[in-house]
Amino acid sequence: MPALDMGQGIKMIDEFIHKFSRLRTDKNRKRWSALTAHQAPHKPFLLMSIMDLFAQGEITGKFIKPSPELLETFNSYFSNIMPVGQKSSMSYPFYHMRSESFWKLIPNEGYKDLPGLTISSMAKLREIYCGAQIDESLFILMCNPETREQLRSVLINTYFAPEIRPKIVEQGQVNFEAYEYSQNLLKVAEMQTAFSNGGEDSEKKIKVRDQGFRKAVVSLYMHRCALCGIRMLTPDGHTIVDAAHVKPWKESFDDRPNNGMALCKLCHWSFDQGLMSVGKHYEVLVSKRVSVEQNFPGHILTLTARHIFTPQEQIFWPDQANLDWHRRERFIK
Repeated sequence: MPALDMGQGIKMIDEFIHKFSRLRTDKNRKRWSALTAHQAPHKPFLLMSIMDLFAQGEITGKFIKPSPELLETFNSYFSNIMPVGQKSSMSYPFYHMRSESFWKLIPNEGYKDLPGLTISSMAKLREIYCGAQIDESLFILMCNPETREQLRSVLINTYFAPEIRPKIVEQGQVNFEAYEYSQNLLKVAEMQTAFSNGGEDSEKKIKVRDQGFRKAVVSLYMHRCALCGIRMLTPDGHTIVDAAHVKPWKESFDDRPNNGMALCKLCHWSFDQGLMSVGKHYEVLVSKRVSVEQNFPGHILTLTARHIFTPQEQIFWPDQANLDWHRRERFIK
C-alpha cells in the first residue's frame, strides 16, 4: 500500500467523508421510514459489508467480487436491521453504486456496462458483471483500520436514526468476531475442552457463536445436506441448509465442526426429533416411526443405509462419540 504523508491522508479522508455522506440513494419517504433517514439503506449496507471483508482479510485488492461472503455479510445487515419481512437483493446497490465516482463496474466478456439496466437478482448481476473496482484512494482508506472506521461512522450517522445505530455497530462487531470464531473452529484438529464454560452467555456472544458455527459448518458441506444430499441456493444467497449440532450445545458446549452437520430443513427437524440418525459406518438411519399411520414420508425412506455426504477432510466428519450419543438419547428405533 502506498505511503501517505499526513496532509495527503487528511485530504483523502475528508474527500470520502464528503462522498459517503452524499451517496445517491432512493429518497422516497413513503417507502423508507425515519429509521433509515427516509432513504434506501442498500448502499450503506454494501459499503459496510465491504469494510467487514477488508477487516477480515477477505478483500485485499481494489477489485470487489460479488462473492458469497460479501452477499452473506450484506444479508446479515439487512435481515438484522430492517423490519421483519422486508427483503432485498445485493444486486441493487452493487449495480447502482455505478453512480458514485469511486465505483467502476467491470463487465464480463461480451457485455457492456450500461446505465438504466434492470438488475433485480444476483444471477443477473453475475451474468453481466464480474465485479467492480474501487479507486486507489478509497482502497488505501479501506486498508487502514482507523480511516475505515471513520468512514463506517459516517455511513451509520448519516443514513440511520440514533435509536438503531448501536445495533448496526454491534452487527459489524458480530460479523468480524463470527468470522474469527469460524476460522478458529476450522483449525481445531483434536478433542479439547469445550468452547464455553457453560455459563450464561450474552446475547452478542450467542450471535457470534451461532453465526461462526454456521459459517464453518455450511462451508465445509458446501451448502449440501449431509443426510439427503439436497443443495439449494437462491440467486440472492439464501440456502436451504442449517448448521445442526449432533450433540446439542446445551449438552456439549461444543462447536467443533465435527459436532455439526449441514442439514436441510426437513432432515434437521427429523434428526432433532429422533426420526433420523447416522450409524457407525456413516450410513443414514431412518426410524420405523416415520411409517406410522397417516405419515407420508416420501423420499426419506429411500435414504436408509445410504452413506451420508461428508466434508472432504475426514477430520471434519461427524464424531462417532457424538453420533453414539444421538443414537442412544434421541433416535427412535
